[in-house]
Amino acid sequence: MVSLETLKSLELFHDLSTEQLESLQEQAYTEHFTRNTCLFKEGDPARELWIETEGQVDLRFELPGQTITSNDQTIQHIEARPLEARMLGWSCFVPPYQMRLSAYCVTETCTVIKFKRDALLELFEHDTDMGYKILSFMIKVVGYRFHECQDELAKHMGENIINAW
Repeated sequence: MVSLETLKSLELFHDLSTEQLESLQEQAYTEHFTRNTCLFKEGDPARELWIETEGQVDLRFELPGQTITSNDQTIQHIEARPLEARMLGWSCFVPPYQMRLSAYCVTETCTVIKFKRDALLELFEHDTDMGYKILSFMIKVVGYRFHECQDELAKHMGENIINAW
């Protein structure tokens, strides 16, 4: 079980009451992964919200026809901060409810806290204030990911321009 202290320490939950945190705690569980383990693949059903709490996770896109991904396909390295980077699986709230990228553990171990989408949506229906606060934070996550992709694209375009000289 995930401790209340752990949940309270996450920026996402700072504005929640003890009662709200306790209801989230009932739904939270942890999973541990080892180096090179795929947490999920691009296109997998998105049924859970993930928060990386320990280790480093790389988000990668999958190239058609390739079975093995490489560091060249890494969009973002997620290493414990900021929370916007550590939150994975926002796709569980957005149709078609599929993961948009693949995630791989790249340190000896990684730990994530997970919440099942259906359980969260049920909590949000009963406590709209909590739902609003958490989903508002999700908008920050999507914006953060978009900004990271823009930076990566600009970097590669710059390299292409320099190499063309």
